[in-house]
Amino acid sequence: MTNTPPALVKAPDMAGEAAVLPPEVARQVIDPHAYGQWDALLDTFDRLRIEAPVARVEPEDGKLFDPFWLVTRYEDVMRVSKDNATFLNNPRPVVFSFRDAIEFSRRATGSNMLVDSLVVFDAPIHPKYRRLTQDWFMPRNLQQMEAEIRAIAQATVDRLAAAAQSGEPVDFVKLVSGPYPLHVVMQILGVPEEDEPRMQMLTQQLFGGQDKDLSGTGLDQMTPEQVVQLVAGAVKSFEDYFAGITADRRANPTGDVASVIANATVDGAPLPERDMAGYYIIVATAGHDTTSASTAGAMMALARDPEQWARVKADRSLLPGIVEEAIRWTTPVQHFMRTAAEDVELGGQQIKAGDWLMINYVAANHDPAQFENPRKFDAARSPNRHLAFGAGAHQCLGLHLARMEMRILFETLLDRIESIELAGKPKRATSTFVGGLKTLPVRLVTS
Repeated sequence: MTNTPPALVKAPDMAGEAAVLPPEVARQVIDPHAYGQWDALLDTFDRLRIEAPVARVEPEDGKLFDPFWLVTRYEDVMRVSKDNATFLNNPRPVVFSFRDAIEFSRRATGSNMLVDSLVVFDAPIHPKYRRLTQDWFMPRNLQQMEAEIRAIAQATVDRLAAAAQSGEPVDFVKLVSGPYPLHVVMQILGVPEEDEPRMQMLTQQLFGGQDKDLSGTGLDQMTPEQVVQLVAGAVKSFEDYFAGITADRRANPTGDVASVIANATVDGAPLPERDMAGYYIIVATAGHDTTSASTAGAMMALARDPEQWARVKADRSLLPGIVEEAIRWTTPVQHFMRTAAEDVELGGQQIKAGDWLMINYVAANHDPAQFENPRKFDAARSPNRHLAFGAGAHQCLGLHLARMEMRILFETLLDRIESIELAGKPKRATSTFVGGLKTLPVRLVTS
């Protein structure tokens, strides 16, 4: 006799009622530690896509957070991502937040979120702000930076090779995937190299505030209040720092992105200070932390599969596939929230105007209806229309830069490293928003 696992949703009492996740599943969806237990989380998403691809998540006490709809199927996540008229980034938070955090933000800033950036705004503001730097991040302009990025990659791999000479394990995240994209994006912004460690620390507190190692607190279980206080402090430090950058670039403009932001005008007026700070912060943080996660994910997959490393070392035409698959397989930005502008049907559920939705990119990028054997790292996967960069008007502004950085780095790594293997258990960050490996111990042989 086969034991059938319990259903993942509460059976509706009557036709037309919402599919509601039971408390233990709802906790997993919003628990940062669950995202550190990757396979178990993917198991849950696999079942949800079958049993309830759109399901209601409600707080057990009715107070901790506002109820929302969890969207796990690729086709539904794609639909929501592309339909920016029906599914708004505002007026509710664009990242899952507890009620106390939202109230704190409203008191401190007058907004639902501590940072108002490109990801927060809807039309008509969003396209106007996006156009300010969009040309800067297009391939034609980025090509002018290729030599500089290649030099950064070379220096990074030199340090890795030197550390590996002893034959002892090295942490790829600490030595390569963390500092390399950080240095690239700080050069683009015009941040002095001596300030990069500060930018790294603040980014970890902003995105990894739920993780005891990344937050710097050493606390394994932080309350929502503690997390929001930590994030608020990081935001204030970012704002103070970039206020100084703004003053300098207005007095002495250069060709960097900071100069574009500092001197930008929209509808004939300079950007409001809060919006300008948010612009700097999103470029400075999302511009490197996500690429770091994808890069570490690619290296972990290759370290587990020596034959695939040997194949790409012999045939560099496989490299674009490895880059794209790493971005899908890792999915650094794990979710965004949207707010329904009108009543709409989605995945068999009736969504009401004003309802909050979580589009979960981890679940969508592991949907077997779109990706055959999705948990396998397959460099030859084609097509690979993943959602790790989002879709529609809010598709990631820096996607071309991310691909270029990863390609150049792995070209450099493949030139210098003969073989690589895991030298311990990699550890994932505990974070519901931006996630990835925080440690990757490897042992390698250089040429």
